[in-house]
Amino acid sequence: MSTTAPAPLTAADFGSDQDVRWCPGCGDYSILAQMKKVMPQLGISRENIVFVSGSGCSSRFPYYMNTYGMHSIHGRAPAIATGLKSVRPDLQVWVITGDGDGLSIGGNHFLHCIRRNVDLRVIMFNNRIYGLTKGQYSPTSPLGKVTKSTPFGAIDNPLNPLSVAIGCEATFVARSIDVNIKHLGEVLKRAAEHKGTAFVEIYQNCNIFNDGAWDYATDKATKADTVIELENGKPLIFGKNKDKGIRLNGTEPEIVELGKGITADDLLFHNEKSPEPTLAYLLSRMRHPEFPEPIGVFRDVDAPKYDVELNRQIESARAKKGEGDLNALFNSGETWTVA
Repeated sequence: MSTTAPAPLTAADFGSDQDVRWCPGCGDYSILAQMKKVMPQLGISRENIVFVSGSGCSSRFPYYMNTYGMHSIHGRAPAIATGLKSVRPDLQVWVITGDGDGLSIGGNHFLHCIRRNVDLRVIMFNNRIYGLTKGQYSPTSPLGKVTKSTPFGAIDNPLNPLSVAIGCEATFVARSIDVNIKHLGEVLKRAAEHKGTAFVEIYQNCNIFNDGAWDYATDKATKADTVIELENGKPLIFGKNKDKGIRLNGTEPEIVELGKGITADDLLFHNEKSPEPTLAYLLSRMRHPEFPEPIGVFRDVDAPKYDVELNRQIESARAKKGEGDLNALFNSGETWTVA
């Protein structure tokens, strides 16, 4: 028998033999590449990793990962993943979804997955449009957005995915951007290491049906003033010259300039470990153009996990009553024979 240790896995080992069928220039390629780079760092075998998706462009993801996976039902990926994780707690399970798949038909499953704190990683590709069905408005499309399904402009108030997640008291909430590859890789790794539901929103560009939706956050000329990177325990400072910051005026955030009687100590300090979600929620409400939009980890706390508690209850029942017997159950009490 050989005693040679297996060679470490590489990003290439996590790429499947399937042709990637996204539009040229789609932001999904970047997300896929960073996911492949993160996987070897986790020290988990491919046989113990599962990607579950719903419907939409993002949901082709499981085909392109050389792991187990399932392209499931529109909006139902969190429910299917919850069942899988509950019966196979040894697996690392990822849910891949989009703003349409996860927040419209899948909104109910999304909410309950988060409130239960199932040990899953939920990655939402947010491009503010329905890409696979050719350009209808989505739950995150801004007011007034003209699309094939809103020719006079969208009149629905858009959802803010992070605010929804934090409102459900998600234990891990983060945001990154498809083209900010170093940051994206770091956020995905943090999500992988979290125990409980880790929710990551990724600003992803659909260059066919909603090109430029996130230009303000990716353009080199503007992003220093429109994006603020969160660092735990550090003040909220931004700007090309790092001369601007966010402080609280009562309960309201405001932008201030440093150096005019204002120092970093006067600013709002980020605390991703706070058990109270109020600060994380406030940060999730900071939106362009009034404020720079935060990226990074908003919240990372511990809480009871649904799958762990479920299996604990099962083990307790077995210890008290022994293994179950379905045949005995079906034939207990009164029975009827239907001719």
